[in-house]
Amino acid sequence: MRVLGSAVLAMEFLVMGFALLLAMENHGALALALGAALAIAILLTAGVMRRMTGWYLGSLLQVALIAYGVVVPAMYFLGGLFAVLWVCAFYIGRKGEAIRAALLTKPPRE
Repeated sequence: MRVLGSAVLAMEFLVMGFALLLAMENHGALALALGAALAIAILLTAGVMRRMTGWYLGSLLQVALIAYGVVVPAMYFLGGLFAVLWVCAFYIGRKGEAIRAALLTKPPRE
């Protein structure tokens, strides 16, 4: 679960960096500062994915990523795509951890 969530956040960080390059041409310092703060927050959240707090913070950042579409309209689509990947990472990761826990607690065959 943690690995999938961190991978999604790492890719979001890269996409947010490219969105900042697009925003440089047409927008002011405030939009760039907010975008840079969002990119740094995404990167730092990837480091706290061991706890559920990381998932809550990551979910909040998904909304912020979609909202950055006000500055760079392509972020509406990309933010929505990453939000779907975020939900998939959560559910698939939980299933994978449940299977791993079941295999580890299974008694050995004789």
